[in-house]
Amino acid sequence: MLDTLPCTLSLRLLENALDAIVVIDEDGAIRYQNGAMQTLSGYAPGEALGQPLTGLLPANLAGQHERYVRAYLDSCKESTVLGQVREFAIRHRTGEMVPIAMKAIDLGVHEGKRYFGAFLEDLRARRHMEAERDALLARLEKQALSDALTGLPNRRAFDAEALLTCARAARSGALTCVGIADIDFFKKINDQYGHAAGDTVLVAVAGLIGMASRATDFVARTGGEEFCLLFPGLDGATANVVADRIRGAVENGAIVTPQGEQVRVTISIGLAQLAPGMPFNEALTRADAALYEAKNAGRNRVRGG
Repeated sequence: MLDTLPCTLSLRLLENALDAIVVIDEDGAIRYQNGAMQTLSGYAPGEALGQPLTGLLPANLAGQHERYVRAYLDSCKESTVLGQVREFAIRHRTGEMVPIAMKAIDLGVHEGKRYFGAFLEDLRARRHMEAERDALLARLEKQALSDALTGLPNRRAFDAEALLTCARAARSGALTCVGIADIDFFKKINDQYGHAAGDTVLVAVAGLIGMASRATDFVARTGGEEFCLLFPGLDGATANVVADRIRGAVENGAIVTPQGEQVRVTISIGLAQLAPGMPFNEALTRADAALYEAKNAGRNRVRGG
């Protein structure tokens, strides 16, 4: 039907199309671009006419485009690209790379020369929304795996890390030690100073444990005043040294309540070796039993390993 319309009506249709439209000849020169294409590329009306399309393409695509057009013209094979939607970036007149989706078609031969047309969609708004969505999902995932008060990983995150630790240990036979730390007499802190002070203590202890741990250790708040620890690559004796360093950091840390009162806080830690093939819950149960040994022995100490 369109080929029966007057040329002026067809041009008006193209000029007012929402999509950017460009027409090139078989030599790759731009022969037409509508208003949307001028906006997308940054070129004024008529400025890009006669210029090579490759000027809009990134360097890695420019040569590829020229080779493809030449190969298509020299063969009689059906194109695997024409008619397909592809996503890449074109170069704006300012040098900015603009992400687009493009569908190219063969317009046929006119006065002995073949022409190609392409419809381009500006993807910047979509990419921006995708980036915002991905950032939101990342924040939600982090919140789902983080303790709201201390910012440490929560029990869910610890369980997931434990599965990975067990898998690594099973594959490589690597040593790993599991620990459980508990704040001594935490109920007395809440009773004496109030729950706001208790929250301050939890945040401070979480920070002190994190600073005293190795970069490869995994620390999580798994409930109340309890923290779970993973020491990958350590045998019991070495894990005991690291755990005692953590214990000492908490004992010597300066913790001040919201009312300005300094609170002395200690922790007890129980350790257990995670042997390759051992169920993780078994190691955690042993660490919990070692923690009770530390508590019964007077607190502020490390047991097990």
